Amino acid sequence: MIIHKMAFLVAIFFFFITSSVCVHSRETFACDTNNAATKTLRFCQVSVPLPERVRDLIGRLTLAEKVSLLGNTAAAIPRLGIKGYEWWSEALHGVSNVGPGTKFGGVYPAATSFPQVITTVASFNTSLWESIGRVVSNEARAMYNGGVGGLTYWSPNVNILRDPRWGRGQETPGEDPVVAGKYAASYVRGLQGNDRNRLKVAACCKHFTAYDLDNWNGVDRFHFNAKVSKQDIEDTYDVPFRMCVKEGNVASIMCSYNQVNGVPTCADPNLLKKTIRNQWGLNGYIVSDCDSVGVLYDTQHYTGTPEEAAAKSIKAGLDLDCGPFLGAHTIDAVKKNLLRESDIDNAVINTLTVQMRLGMFDGDIVAQPYGHLGPAHVCTPVHKGLALEAAHQGIVLLKNRGSSLPLSRQHHRTVAVIGPNSDATVTMIGNYAGIACGYTSPVQGIAGYARTVHNKGCADVHCMDDRLFDSAVEAARGTDATVLVMGLDQSIEAEFKDRNSLLLPGKQQELISKVARASKGPVVLVLMSGGPIDVSFAEKDKKISGIVWAGYPGQEGGTAIADILFGGANPGGKLPMTWYPQDYLMNLPMTEMSMRPIKSKRIPGRTYRFYDGPVVYPFGHGLSYTRFTHSIADAPKVIPIAVRGRNGTVSGAIRVTHARCNRLSLGVHVDITNVGTRDGTHTMLVFSAPPGGEWAPKKQLVAFERVHVAAGEKKRVQVNIHVCKYLSVVDRAGIRRIPIGDHGIHIGDETHTVSLHASTLGVIKS
Repeated sequence: MIIHKMAFLVAIFFFFITSSVCVHSRETFACDTNNAATKTLRFCQVSVPLPERVRDLIGRLTLAEKVSLLGNTAAAIPRLGIKGYEWWSEALHGVSNVGPGTKFGGVYPAATSFPQVITTVASFNTSLWESIGRVVSNEARAMYNGGVGGLTYWSPNVNILRDPRWGRGQETPGEDPVVAGKYAASYVRGLQGNDRNRLKVAACCKHFTAYDLDNWNGVDRFHFNAKVSKQDIEDTYDVPFRMCVKEGNVASIMCSYNQVNGVPTCADPNLLKKTIRNQWGLNGYIVSDCDSVGVLYDTQHYTGTPEEAAAKSIKAGLDLDCGPFLGAHTIDAVKKNLLRESDIDNAVINTLTVQMRLGMFDGDIVAQPYGHLGPAHVCTPVHKGLALEAAHQGIVLLKNRGSSLPLSRQHHRTVAVIGPNSDATVTMIGNYAGIACGYTSPVQGIAGYARTVHNKGCADVHCMDDRLFDSAVEAARGTDATVLVMGLDQSIEAEFKDRNSLLLPGKQQELISKVARASKGPVVLVLMSGGPIDVSFAEKDKKISGIVWAGYPGQEGGTAIADILFGGANPGGKLPMTWYPQDYLMNLPMTEMSMRPIKSKRIPGRTYRFYDGPVVYPFGHGLSYTRFTHSIADAPKVIPIAVRGRNGTVSGAIRVTHARCNRLSLGVHVDITNVGTRDGTHTMLVFSAPPGGEWAPKKQLVAFERVHVAAGEKKRVQVNIHVCKYLSVVDRAGIRRIPIGDHGIHIGDETHTVSLHASTLGVIKS
């Protein structure tokens, strides 16, 4: 009887799950095998080569039907059995409800919310980034199958964090173009899968290009003309997008609101058609940022009529408009002979091809490779565990005076948890997030290790008064240790909200200093933020034992912070951006796009590659509870480079397009030893310092590896540095060249010199 009852309960459970999927499932998008009128159409035949299927469908569409497919809310075509489709969904660090393509509710009340991108990137772990992408796409596919999500996700944001004030810096992979490009390719592979012909979901790298200002000092992104040199475009701004296309095989690129050198990016054929499509070989579609085409007409006044704006954008290479503008004005553009129907065909071919690669024209959803995914595959324990691990790996230990951290359960049994972010929940997931599976706040996480005395000290992060200071000070006096959880939130830094200062808001610094003076035990400052903060005062304050940057650590952030503070996890994160002092902002408008210093304007240069002034914490800074040493075991001292053509070497540098780049690699073997008493994971950053010259950065990251090393253990790691990609620099004309001469390879305190020279034996006459 017990067996029969159990079997009955199991049957009821599976009936409920199956029924939930069926009740909430999405109808077949197109090519329904039960529809006799359409199932025999050639574009519905899976055995037919995909380009032929697309051409067949295009040939059946009227001009009006084609135009109805140019906007993010694509219309249905009932006579061909095609449903309407919403292109706009977001998945920056988890399936998001930003954009109309995804709706939470019913059996899909939430999705796993991973740490914000800037925090995840601090792990410098490409396999983690790809793993997160796979989980996000599993949940996205499940929600699509349930009728509450899309398959085209306008993520990731791979713009460079050029200026520390940018409100959207939190969304980005930081300031280094190679790290940003590696992140882009890894996360995109996780989202899309590794089959070039089929897509799990379609990712989108945005916002192309030189987009890193939202609203600063009266200048907003809709009116901003980014004046950028060819050198900086090639050397910095375009690098992540090129890697996203060429290494990640991304299905989409989004053009940005701003102009670049006087031309709106969404109407620039040199950027869209020439660069993205032809030079890089995008296999996918190009979409505008939302209302960008309307902005270039209404706000930037780039064209005299809306029809000209529609025509210029489509002819430049834009395939899809996030917004209604192309749908409203494209037919009139054709009527006025500003645009040919064949131009529209080219755009629709690109979007339809992506939809077919997603399986949207393959009929029955359940029979497709990801058709089994449903509610049971969202917010799973494994997914939540990965969110926790991502937070562990991304949190950065900035200061640890006298090895005060980790705290001890035996000695620090009571902990004062103070600060406006001490009970943060939604703040921890940053922007472009959805509804998290659940939250563990910092005070809840710390309560798992010690008895807590909680006092916010400030009503919110703006900390406009000191009314709560006295009670916070009293809490610190009566406990064994104090943790201050301070920093920023989306009211300080966000889309369309750039900062004016790098200092902590309001009276936060005053609260920190007063509490630190009163505390009888160790004081730890935990910072939540997307961008850098000038906490020089805390770095210098001997009463503040430790400083931890948690970024925006995601739904499991409180647990992760507590694990780091009490040694349940050993920190290994490194800063993906420079933390500048407040003085850095003097005489440095956000509108100045130059990466390199300009002495005549007293412009100091941007990012670790070009700035040589004082910092609070440098790019790549991050401590551990153990200590690692490096030694370079083996590396070549000379690398000859075969050159094509007689003019391949100019001014002591080889033009990359003239070099024999295939298999031209610098292999470096490094021994990493954990000389401390704790197991730990070491993030090894490899920099090169090119031969001196005005073209070159001071140094640039050329490789990175994250390696787990047990206490007392030594591991040998090999990195292969592609000479043409990573040891090259860009001249003023925007031409990438490999400097001849001695290149310094720097790994921690270790330095190795490798000499590059043009091979006289390998010269090939053109």
